[in-house]
Amino acid sequence: MLTARHAAIRLLKLMMVASIVLPALLFSFAAWISYRDYRHATDERIDRSLDILHEHALKVLQTLERAFAEINEVTRGMSDADIRANEEKLHNRLRDIVKALPQLQGIAIIDRNGRPLVSANIFPMPALLSFADRDYFKAQAEGRVHGKNGTYVSRILMPRMQGIGTYFFALTQRRPSADGRFNGIVSIAVLPSNFESFYAQMGRSEGSYFALVRPNGDFLARYPVLPKPTAARLDDNSQFRIGVAKGYDRHIYSVDSEVDGIDRRIGYRKVAGFPVYVLAGVEKSAVIREWLGYLASQVIFGVPATVFLYAGLALALRRTQRLYDEADRREAAEDALRQAQRLEAIGQLTGGVAHDFNNLLMIISGSVQRLRGELTDKKHTRLLDMIATATQRGESLTRQLLTYSRRQTLSPQVIDLTQRLPLIRDLLTRSLGPNIDIKVDVPSGVCAVRVDSGEFELAILNLAVNAKDAMPDGGTLSIRAKPVTLKGEASEDGLSGDFVAVRIADTGQGIPPETLNRVFEPFFTTKDIGKGTGLGLSQVYGFAKQSGGMATISSTEGRGTAITLFLPRSYETPLPAVAQPVPAQAPPDGNGTVLLVEDNADVADVGADYLRQLGYQVRSVANAQAAIAALRLDANVVLVFSDILMPGGKNGFDLAREIGERFPGIPVLLTSGYSVSAQEAVRHGMLVLQKPYDLESLRRNIREAIASAAARARTQIAVE
Repeated sequence: MLTARHAAIRLLKLMMVASIVLPALLFSFAAWISYRDYRHATDERIDRSLDILHEHALKVLQTLERAFAEINEVTRGMSDADIRANEEKLHNRLRDIVKALPQLQGIAIIDRNGRPLVSANIFPMPALLSFADRDYFKAQAEGRVHGKNGTYVSRILMPRMQGIGTYFFALTQRRPSADGRFNGIVSIAVLPSNFESFYAQMGRSEGSYFALVRPNGDFLARYPVLPKPTAARLDDNSQFRIGVAKGYDRHIYSVDSEVDGIDRRIGYRKVAGFPVYVLAGVEKSAVIREWLGYLASQVIFGVPATVFLYAGLALALRRTQRLYDEADRREAAEDALRQAQRLEAIGQLTGGVAHDFNNLLMIISGSVQRLRGELTDKKHTRLLDMIATATQRGESLTRQLLTYSRRQTLSPQVIDLTQRLPLIRDLLTRSLGPNIDIKVDVPSGVCAVRVDSGEFELAILNLAVNAKDAMPDGGTLSIRAKPVTLKGEASEDGLSGDFVAVRIADTGQGIPPETLNRVFEPFFTTKDIGKGTGLGLSQVYGFAKQSGGMATISSTEGRGTAITLFLPRSYETPLPAVAQPVPAQAPPDGNGTVLLVEDNADVADVGADYLRQLGYQVRSVANAQAAIAALRLDANVVLVFSDILMPGGKNGFDLAREIGERFPGIPVLLTSGYSVSAQEAVRHGMLVLQKPYDLESLRRNIREAIASAAARARTQIAVE
């Protein structure tokens, strides 16, 4: 009886001990697991923060790289004396760059002796000021800067010029020189406060730490901000310096003490292409407090809270999965938007370049025409032929640039692809050769689009030529037209409505994924030098965008490439597949005065010479106001020949409309190298001659303008 009692008491005691020990052991194990998870979560948090810091720093530094390029372009070919002579103009230009970029404190151009030539902050520049002792100047002068762009990042400095803000760090690059020798530097002063403000916005959670650091440990920006930023530096024994010395571009580590004596978990990552690192960290005490808070909740709520936690975690997992899926879709959409914005920016740039080149080509081609009558020697004739050939190639390139930038003057018309594509197939068969099989698939009914037929055929031809290059041993080229209705899918650039999808696919080598997003950029090509300009696909992209649609591409290496043109569908009656020429009696070249309206004196000189060769007298003015005044004084003007882009508030299109109201009997012929107003003029039935033009195209367009004006006059008389 006693033995049974002892056994029962012993069992009760064991159960009491077990009731304490077992939960304690389970709690200790759970605490260890949770602490490990918190450490892992902290590292992930640091890694995500590094992603954001790296992206921010990279964007800022790449923006400054573009500022270097702009400054070098502005000072291209200028000696030190030229820069000093134009100091005020360059000072204003540099000041505008600084105002446009909030990250900057100033910009200075410094000669090879360390003396500043011009600054964005001070004008005129003090004569005795020198930066020869600055580390950013010595490093460039001694050739100690390496890397793709030769950019040097200095430590934190105090400004040497009086009245110029607070501390800064400098980015410098060598000034270009023809002989490759040191020619001074361009220095851009960057405000650490710009980075610190960004870090402060990120550092809202407890214990956050962010920094921008040079490889030698010098701090460039930091949050929390140090009281003496110019003296802050990590010593040689720091984990960061040791990791950089070992060649680690990224690493996460723990430190017992940093410059401010706080224990942290820190990670760093090298900014791609630049000699700086971003750091992100969390105070260890904050992590421990967060962990202890979690353990306290476990003690308070116990098992019911644990069950609830598991349910909550399951729900959180499902929600997190949906969040990640949504983030992936958003990232894809943002990538597509960034690419479209990049192509749009390049398009605007190329359109402006093409405009200037058209005027230059106009002057060159006109000068060649003049010289042909004066230089008859075979040697001179051959040289003139070479110039003319180069000019024609330049005209072709600028035409493709204008198409890409969507500034090309188009003449849209309704065409039925069901009829037109089989005709294009015959043209491609002769161009591509017998080893490429061409298949055309079109709907049975009318499938009409409203586009410029010439540009459409050129786009198809460019795609076919690219397909031929991708299939050197032969293959199949498929062209398919299919009506589709789009509702704003991201893959079609947010288009909505009825379209015709023209898909051109080959069975060639395909395009690597790393270059697929760049194929529509102008001058980008994977072909050997001399075998391609890189403007074929950019013409296709620009044509589709200017027509109101979009071009997309997909490719698999080894299996071929497919490019789809989404063109707005038209329900108007299409033109016949083969237009019959209508004979017309062209009026002969005549006498009289032509009023030439052109603000570029050289281009006006070429145009006036052409007009005189056609038998006309020429009167030249520089703007629309002067043209109206000239028409009031001279009643013998038989034609107004005007550029579209002009100074003075009125362009050529405005001038043509005013002449139609005040002088309805005078024909108007417009010309342009590139202009949005040219499209509007074409839509209003006005005749536009594309620059650069030659004598024959000018003669033909003058005849058409005079004939059109005469036809309108006869129609008006018949109505009255």
